[in-house]
Amino acid sequence: MKIGEKIRAAREDMDLSQEEISRAIPMNQSSYSKIERDVQEPSLEQLRRICQILRLDPSYLLALESYENASSDDLAFAKEVKRIYERIYR
Repeated sequence: MKIGEKIRAAREDMDLSQEEISRAIPMNQSSYSKIERDVQEPSLEQLRRICQILRLDPSYLLALESYENASSDDLAFAKEVKRIYERIYR
């Protein structure tokens, strides 16, 4: 499951609309929709806010299904998010 699919599932489980989430981030609803559809990657700050709002662990969102198929950019992004998360929450 991709990041956007995981975010959408968590949002729907909490019975929240895209508009409610986008206002809380804050960002426009159109851009948020692109994140859920995996058309646009969230910034680190947007990802942090999404995790806070939806009570998600960033490691769950960033879990790569197969490291063999992960690009170096994906791995670098995941390491950077992990580093920031650990600095803020530990």
